[in-house]
Amino acid sequence: MQRRWLVRVVTLLVMLTAMAATGCGPKAPVYDYSQEPDPRTTEYVLGIGDAIAVNVWQNEGLNTEAVIRPDGTITMPLVGDLRAAGETPTTLKQMIKDRLADFVKVEGSAITVAVREANSYRFTVSGEVVRPGVFPSNYYVTVAEAIALAGGFTRFARRNEMVLMRRDSKSGEVRQIPLAYDLLASGKRPDMNLVLLSGDSLYVP
Repeated sequence: MQRRWLVRVVTLLVMLTAMAATGCGPKAPVYDYSQEPDPRTTEYVLGIGDAIAVNVWQNEGLNTEAVIRPDGTITMPLVGDLRAAGETPTTLKQMIKDRLADFVKVEGSAITVAVREANSYRFTVSGEVVRPGVFPSNYYVTVAEAIALAGGFTRFARRNEMVLMRRDSKSGEVRQIPLAYDLLASGKRPDMNLVLLSGDSLYVP
């Protein structure tokens, strides 16, 4: 009788332990995700390969459609070469205005810079995903969307140990941002579902 009771107690403890382990879920990494930028809240930064259109009101000869070259520049009539990579449409517009001031009188509102194709936005997904590679996009992509574009995880993926590698724009150093996929996908930690920046690399071990 005592032995049967002991077996029942041990069985119950094993079941409770298994249930507790299942309910715990992945451990949340210690990281302040709020410090990471959201490019959707700021003006687009031009990059190599982007197609832009510059229009100067009442000066059709100055209107220019160009793709930013590998050296980061474009060429305009009268102005010559201008460095466009790393600029926003607003700052590039001011640069054009300043350079044109030597030749024609142009009001700032008479110049427009429009992005036709945002070809410079691209990121990498590597490791245990179905289709690893470099992915371009015409819109900003979140971590969850990047995994979907890469075909999802392989069966060997440690999805709650993902790392987003991002180069700091000021120091140039690459920092590693830990991510637990199950937490962000379930909605428990939406702050983990970061928007990828151009040049980001998402690694799934």
